[in-house]
Amino acid sequence: MSGLSAEPTPELLGRWEREQARLRARVVEEDTEGWQKDPGFAGLERVGGVDLSYVKGEESRACASLVVLSFPALQVLYEDCRMVAVGAPYLAGFLAFREVPFLVEALQRLQQEQPNLKPQVLLVDGNGLLHPRGFGVACHLGVLTDLPCIGVAKNLLHVDGLAKDELHKEQIRSLQREGDSFPLTGTSGRVLGMALRSHHRSFRPLYVSVGHRVCLGTAVRLVQSCCRYRIPEPIRQADMRSREYIRKQLCSPLGVLSARPERKKEEELDD
Repeated sequence: MSGLSAEPTPELLGRWEREQARLRARVVEEDTEGWQKDPGFAGLERVGGVDLSYVKGEESRACASLVVLSFPALQVLYEDCRMVAVGAPYLAGFLAFREVPFLVEALQRLQQEQPNLKPQVLLVDGNGLLHPRGFGVACHLGVLTDLPCIGVAKNLLHVDGLAKDELHKEQIRSLQREGDSFPLTGTSGRVLGMALRSHHRSFRPLYVSVGHRVCLGTAVRLVQSCCRYRIPEPIRQADMRSREYIRKQLCSPLGVLSARPERKKEEELDD
């Protein structure tokens, strides 16, 4: 594919919504692994991170990256970066249909080539249950791979009444120490995720939500355990390595975006 496909038709959007609803029924919002129940995550040895970085000015060309890090040392054990042709257009609420197929393929390659390095959990740059239909990219990837998955977003998704209003800003100011958090409770009364101060040098929180096969409390604890900086190391390494791969492919230090081209949209209408 050399470019993006046409804008989705109402029929396609309806099909995507039905697919999300079908897969949403398979999401498990509880801990399923023994290591998740241990206060120190005893038994957890490998944590994965995934990312797509886009070639500057070309929304159809991207690098899909999968990394696997040791835990708790957070050393890179495995890296897979591939240039991909993105065919589906970006549409708020349906990011997974644009990006997840490439991430599934990366995990399948890992399973074939080095199954002993299969991650025990995946950290995803995006949302899980914090989504207009309760099925963000972290849920989608988790269900399709049957791996525990956690959504980690840098911006608050405005859904179910959540907004960056004065109350939210005051709650952020209340996060005084690294590891402090507060629940993201929608007008429906449901807790959709947690805002987490992941590093003492960063005043901007992360927005953590359940993807699959993990409870929210465990998700927050694990994300905090993976942070050397504001962004958890698996996602940070996947992002850095995908951008470096594009630079090498294009032989230009300027030909890469560190985030999806649509990120400005996603501050209010995320995946």
